[in-house]
Amino acid sequence: MFNYNEFYWQKINKNELFMQYCSPCKCFVFYPRERCPHCLKSTLEWKKMSGKGRIYSYTTVHVSSLPDFDNKTPYIYAIVELDEGPRMPTNIYNCSPETVSVDMPVKLDFIERNDKKLPIFVPFFELEK
Repeated sequence: MFNYNEFYWQKINKNELFMQYCSPCKCFVFYPRERCPHCLKSTLEWKKMSGKGRIYSYTTVHVSSLPDFDNKTPYIYAIVELDEGPRMPTNIYNCSPETVSVDMPVKLDFIERNDKKLPIFVPFFELEK
């Protein structure tokens, strides 16, 4: 059986974010899978993401149901809308629950957790020219 996540995690380990893209219906697909969930074609290709986006939605987790996160509360769980359009679930770091907001600009970063690299996002403000 082919592992559709393998390429994704290989790129994450190189500090890069790639997502599948369906050319026939012009849709990004996340999480990796065999077929496009929109048109059911298997013509998915990988595209590199810029790593920039905005917080689409978020919540502050005060009590985690995940044992690995018990000592990390409170933490911010968010849906980030990437500049290219797709949305992905993630955690927001280097930001207090009091200062996080919808539409806040964020950029991709990475953390090591249990011998695995994970994509996270941090606040990002470009200097105006």
